[in-house]
Amino acid sequence: MNFFHTADLHFGVENYGKLDPVTGIHSRLLDFKKSLEFVVTAAIAEKIDFFLLCGDAYKTAHPTPTQQKFLLQQLLALQQANIPVVIIVGNHDHPLSFGKANALDVFSDLPLEGLYVFSKPESRTIQTKRGPVQIVGIPWPTKNNLVTHEEHRFKNAHEIASYISQRVGDMIAGFAATLDPKLPAVLAGHLTVSTGVFSGSEKCAIMGTDPVFLPSQLAIAPFDYVALGHLHRYQNLNAKGAPIVYPGSIERVDFGERKEEKGFCSVTIEQAESSKNCRFEFIKTPIRPMFQIEVWLEGEQDQTEQVLASIKKESIDGAILKILYHVPLGFKDMVDLPVITRACSKAHYVAGIVPVYQVVKRETRVALKSNMDLDTLLEKYLTSKMLAQTVLQEKQKNELLLKAKLLQQELQEKQNLHEEGL
Repeated sequence: MNFFHTADLHFGVENYGKLDPVTGIHSRLLDFKKSLEFVVTAAIAEKIDFFLLCGDAYKTAHPTPTQQKFLLQQLLALQQANIPVVIIVGNHDHPLSFGKANALDVFSDLPLEGLYVFSKPESRTIQTKRGPVQIVGIPWPTKNNLVTHEEHRFKNAHEIASYISQRVGDMIAGFAATLDPKLPAVLAGHLTVSTGVFSGSEKCAIMGTDPVFLPSQLAIAPFDYVALGHLHRYQNLNAKGAPIVYPGSIERVDFGERKEEKGFCSVTIEQAESSKNCRFEFIKTPIRPMFQIEVWLEGEQDQTEQVLASIKKESIDGAILKILYHVPLGFKDMVDLPVITRACSKAHYVAGIVPVYQVVKRETRVALKSNMDLDTLLEKYLTSKMLAQTVLQEKQKNELLLKAKLLQQELQEKQNLHEEGL
C-alpha cells in the first residue's frame, strides 16, 4: 500500500510577494498552489492508494473564496482519480471558539465519495484499491473540546496543557487497542512532539501552553507509520521503530525556513504473512528561492561596491531577498540604497535592505566611595581600566600606584610646612 503524506499547505501566506499582473492573484498564493499541484499531479501519476493531509490547509480559519477554490480544485482532481483523501484539522484551520465550524468542515458535507475529514479524535477503516487501511485521526487538541469540566477552572496554562497531553495520549492508546494488527494502521495527527525541531515562524509557538507529546505516546503497536503536521521542518523522530514523521510545509513561509528543503513523503507499507514493513521517501517540491545576504563591510573600502559584490555571488533571479550589511564601528552608513535596489531588480521581492550597527560597549563604572583612602581608590580605578590583566599591565599599575604615593607624600610635606609658616 502506497500513500502520500503532506501537511501545512498554509494557503493564505502572502508575505514577501506582490499581485501577479496576469491573474490578479497574490504571487505567494500562486507559489503555494504550484507546490500543491506538484504533489497532487505526482499522486495521480503514481496511482497512490490514498492521500493524507495532516492539517493547516489554510493560514487562518477564515480562508478567502480564492484560497478555498484552489484547494477544492486539487481535492476534486484526487477524487476524480479515485484516490481517497484523508484530512486532519490543524490549529490554523480551527477557529478555537466553541460551536463554530472549522475551515475544513465544509468538505465533510460535500456529497463526494472518498473524502474524510477528522474534526475530532476517531478511528476509521478506509477502503482503498489495495484493501482497507486503519486511520486513527487526531486533530489539533483544543482546550474548549477537552477541558470543559468544573475541576479545570482554576488550573494554569501548564497544568491544562499537561492534562490535555495525557488525555489525548490515553485516547490514542485506546484506539490502538481496538485495531486489527494484521491490517495497515496509520496514526495521523496535528500535534507537537517533545523532540521535534521548530523552524521559522513556528518558533513563536509557546511550548508551555501547547500540549506536547512524547514519542512513546505515538509510536505504539500496531501503528506502522505516525503521520504528523504542525512543524514545518521535515524530520523523522523515531529512526528505530515506527516512523514518526513531519513532512514539513510545502513552501517556505519566512526567512527562518530559507535553508530548508520543502516537500512531502511517499510512504509504502508492505505486508507479508506474518509481518509488515514500512518505508518512506522525502520528495522535494518546487519552491521559490529565498536568500538572506549578509555583508560585513570593511571600513576603508567603498561600502556600496562591497554590497554589490555579495549580491553578484547569488542567483537572485525570481528569488525572495533580504540584505543585511554590518557597518563597522566608527564609520557612517555610506551605502547607496537606490544603486542596491536597481541591482536587485531581477529578484521577485526584496524584503529589506537593512543596516546593522555594532553595539558600543558601555564602560563599567567603578564602585568608588567617599570614605575610601587614596590607595584603595586608585587600586579600584586602575584595575577597572586594565581589565585584561597581563604581567606588563600589572607592573604598570604598581608603578603608577607607587608614583601616586610619592606625590601624596610630597603634597603632605608641603601642607605641613605651610601650616608651620615655613
